[in-house]
Amino acid sequence: MKYYLYHITGKKIGVTKSLARRVEQQQGYAPHEYEIIEESDDIDYISKREIELQKKYGYRVDETLYKHLNPNINMMRINITPQTTTFPCPVNKLKGQLMDNLGMVIQTAYNRHIVDEELIEWIMSNAVTSQFNDGRCYVYNKAMCKFKNSFSFQEKLASQSDMFTKIRRWAYERGIYDQGDSKTQYVKLMEEAGELAEALLKNDKPEVIDAIGDMVVVLTNLAKLEKLDIEDCIENAYETISKRTGKMTNGTFVKNTL
Repeated sequence: MKYYLYHITGKKIGVTKSLARRVEQQQGYAPHEYEIIEESDDIDYISKREIELQKKYGYRVDETLYKHLNPNINMMRINITPQTTTFPCPVNKLKGQLMDNLGMVIQTAYNRHIVDEELIEWIMSNAVTSQFNDGRCYVYNKAMCKFKNSFSFQEKLASQSDMFTKIRRWAYERGIYDQGDSKTQYVKLMEEAGELAEALLKNDKPEVIDAIGDMVVVLTNLAKLEKLDIEDCIENAYETISKRTGKMTNGTFVKNTL
């Protein structure tokens, strides 16, 4: 699968699998009105490169990597039940369709899987033709969970980033970034901190969870209003604390000052 990184001068930088459909048909640009910057069959590379160049050229930066958006626009419509994941094609055509949908997310009751070549091989070894429709096939979710029963470190980071993206999308749709203000978000953060303190004093675990979650949402939006991404803020903080040494004193970690 070839991915194209294209540039519409003064407008945007984007990625697509089909220039004719995406840029010309959907967006209305003629071939001479855009340029192909790069092309690659590596979706990870092209997704990161798109963000890099959007920042470099000063265009609006996509909040979600292309490789994570891609599953939402592909043509493969799988059916997930508590027991099985069913694919809309016979077994002999399944591998090709899965390869066309690399990066697709399969969320079952047991786990969240990202389609990669390793998972495809497992699916191909375990796919069963549907007894009701020989044009469909399926795998059992519990077995698939045992094959890949945990995220890799990179997948965990992607999952966390997806959650921050959902928060930002929610805030954007409600006008928080257009009409909101960093100062009011800070006041909101202090309100949520007060609720957390009250929940801790009452030993109310559900309220603790709720308050911590609300604080993360507010911090995500506060960062965005300051033209920052919370992921970068977290990474910056970790780079600092990872080098600290110290000791626990009265329940608090006290860093060495020397």
